[in-house]
Amino acid sequence: MSTTDRAERVPKQDRSRATRQRLLEAAVACLAAHGWAGSTVSVVAERAGVSRGAAQHHFPTREDLFTAAVEYVAEERSTALRALFPEGAAAGDRRAVVAALVDLYTGPLFRAALHLWVAASNEEQLRPRVTELESRVGRESHRIAVELLGADETRPGVRETVQGLLDMARGLGLANLLTDDAARRERVVAQWAALLDAELG
Repeated sequence: MSTTDRAERVPKQDRSRATRQRLLEAAVACLAAHGWAGSTVSVVAERAGVSRGAAQHHFPTREDLFTAAVEYVAEERSTALRALFPEGAAAGDRRAVVAALVDLYTGPLFRAALHLWVAASNEEQLRPRVTELESRVGRESHRIAVELLGADETRPGVRETVQGLLDMARGLGLANLLTDDAARRERVVAQWAALLDAELG
């Protein structure tokens, strides 16, 4: 390969990555705003500013596009959580960890994922892909929570306590879809932080 060929190839790869990124971001935004029924490949392509053909080059099917979008959401959520605690375990401030976990379940990324879960419950083609992805995301979220809380899962009940925290955070995220009850959420976060301090030591 000549130097000229290499010089031309790198920008093309960069453009391809940028197009893929725009499509994923547009898919997440469409899911959050319109749900599964209103989020077609054409709608996403238009929002991303690319042709339908370009969208299908990156994601041959609608399921490919939205499964990748939720995987992207999961990665963004993990990145966001780690960015809040760049030094790792934050067991000294468990309330901050609980609040950060709850925040991950009350934003547009969670809303987009939720729309995909609802669609997967009715779409046979989509269900196994979303189930597998959600299982992987769940394991990663649990691992991050254990690390940030400084939890010792060799102690009886600790694993279930951390999982209960994640289930509670998801429940608050669902409630937040209908009403913004920030004051009640604050009280629940404070209570869970106190429970974790007592349980985890």
